[in-house]
Amino acid sequence: MHRVEPVVFCVGETRTNDDQMRAYLAHIGAPDWQTDAPSDVEEIIEVMARACYKSFGPGLNPNVTRVRPDNKSHLGNIVKVGHGSTLEHSFINFMFCDVSRVFTHELVRHRAGSAFSQESLRFVRLEDMGVWVPPAFEGNKRAEELFEETWRLLEEKYGELIEVAAEMEGRPFDELPFHLKKKYTSAARRLAPIGLATNIGWSCNIRTLRHVIEMRTDPGSEEEIRFVFAKVAEIAIAKFGNILGDYEVDMVEGLPHYRTEHPKV
Repeated sequence: MHRVEPVVFCVGETRTNDDQMRAYLAHIGAPDWQTDAPSDVEEIIEVMARACYKSFGPGLNPNVTRVRPDNKSHLGNIVKVGHGSTLEHSFINFMFCDVSRVFTHELVRHRAGSAFSQESLRFVRLEDMGVWVPPAFEGNKRAEELFEETWRLLEEKYGELIEVAAEMEGRPFDELPFHLKKKYTSAARRLAPIGLATNIGWSCNIRTLRHVIEMRTDPGSEEEIRFVFAKVAEIAIAKFGNILGDYEVDMVEGLPHYRTEHPKV
């Protein structure tokens, strides 16, 4: 048993193909168009949005005589008017580590615009179970002892089940073929607590990201998911300020609450 705290890693994001981008712009008659987007994530959203009106410059579309000159103002207008479908073209990839299955059960409810890959306890054998004590109990000696005692007990009993499996098969567990290891690991995981520290990968488009930040840093959300998505919001806003810079943050019950005048774009 060991103590942990949830950690967030931004491991990937949408990238542009510069050669094909220039070829596209030449094809539509805007070969000299340039963007000042600070990231490929924000460039792709801008390009997809400008493509809707062919607004890469005045006169390209005879109905358009004036265009917003830069990435920040263009994306700001998208958020303001709610043209959210264009935000779905850019993706960000996160790894959430040392989160509980309480957290992952809530995360996977956000299915639209998301992809998930979770550490499988059918395949991954548990040996040193991680535990995060939520802020509601953190600092209370008796509560922390109860968490740790429970984790140590379940860790011990899980190990005993693995030993029983080895006895049933008549050889050390590590010498069993993989299909038998999987069989017994899958069965033994039922002793693992829902608060067990685990890892999950989450990929989402920017429209989904905005929605989940709004939903999951709200003071009414469960505290672990608030804790994690406060980290997500901090990382994402720092990286993609032109499309996420409209958020304001307040501290509520010790955790950040990110809010915007443009929810559910």
